[in-house]
Amino acid sequence: MDKPSLFRTAVPGVFRTLLSGGLLLAALSGAAAAQQTAPAEPESTRPAAARPTLSGDRPNIPEIIRRFAEKEAEFRAARDNYTYHQIVKVQTLDRDGKVTGTHQVESDIIFTPSGQRIEKVTYAPLSTLRSISMSPEDERDLKSIQPFVLTTADIPKYNIEYMGRQKVDDLDTYVFMVGPKVMEKGQRYFQGQIWVDDRDLQIVKTYGKAVPDIRKKGEENLFPRFETYREQIDGQYWFPTWTGADDTLYFSSGSQRIRMLVQYKNYKQFRSTIKVTYGDEVPPAAPKP
Repeated sequence: MDKPSLFRTAVPGVFRTLLSGGLLLAALSGAAAAQQTAPAEPESTRPAAARPTLSGDRPNIPEIIRRFAEKEAEFRAARDNYTYHQIVKVQTLDRDGKVTGTHQVESDIIFTPSGQRIEKVTYAPLSTLRSISMSPEDERDLKSIQPFVLTTADIPKYNIEYMGRQKVDDLDTYVFMVGPKVMEKGQRYFQGQIWVDDRDLQIVKTYGKAVPDIRKKGEENLFPRFETYREQIDGQYWFPTWTGADDTLYFSSGSQRIRMLVQYKNYKQFRSTIKVTYGDEVPPAAPKP
């Protein structure tokens, strides 16, 4: 599964990026297995932290956070006015790397004639997953954690630590560590790193996982580390286009390697008689005599 790169387009001043995210995976174990103590995750198998090599300059961090949070709020509202095609594929693998099960769903995010936004499944073969299954938390993470958005309203929920600046392919970015201040029951959060483009002040890359993991008697929901990339759409907003994960989850009944790919394709702005504006509204042109 090739990882995308952050790069500039041929059009001067216009950037393109690709983004990725992750899914919650629920493993169903027997009651006896669930009562066992989960083994500690071996250090040697943990993916290396995506800690960048950073420069030492110190910009006005509170102002940067304020501005990119405002931009992220605009991004969230704008994306709600786009249609796109979504592909989700989750696979389990054995110790030799052979695929042992696949869950795949393709769908179109579209609008009805009345302007209602819906998801229409276009392809969904029978799942062959056996050792894990998709849960309601998976679906929530797919919509909100993998394409992570950190808006002004979300800022109070998170600790945000500035790590420095990093050149990522063709983009100059600010790098932040992000984690929830308090985990409220029933809520899902992102924990990891974000890369913010220093020109457009929008998140262009994400690396981390959905938290918390959920362990109950007879059932465990564990979350893989994922990476998300965004691409600039219509020369303005950075929308998620790619999410990838390849991680080993450590259940009380044993370990399971999983691989995940999420793609968002063919973004198109919805056109209707409904008027939706973002930013400063342009006054209508004067009628011709």
